[in-house]
Amino acid sequence: MSAEPAPRREVVTGEPRRVRPLPRYRTQSEIDEQTALGGAYVRSLMRGQLRAGLTAFVVLAVVAGTLPLVFEALNSAALVWAVLGFAAYPPLTLVAWWYVRRAERNERDFARLVEGRPGP
Repeated sequence: MSAEPAPRREVVTGEPRRVRPLPRYRTQSEIDEQTALGGAYVRSLMRGQLRAGLTAFVVLAVVAGTLPLVFEALNSAALVWAVLGFAAYPPLTLVAWWYVRRAERNERDFARLVEGRPGP
């Protein structure tokens, strides 16, 4: 019986081949070239920002619109000034805080879309 030798292993020590990545579809180039798809992306951002702004405006209009009713119900000059001086600012601050957070989230989502990163 003749024993066959084990196959010899070859080790290649050359430089590794560089595989070119496939060209990715770039959203940023769509926006830069002002194509229809890029315009749709920008309109989507603007629509989100407009929606946030209009929501904040409506909330502020409701708060400001009800102040005369509150003043009429209070029927006291000292309480009217207290409402104007202290009670009106927390709702305004909360609406402003919400609006800034919403606008930043819209911009962050748009940047993630343009850069091609996956969503959370």
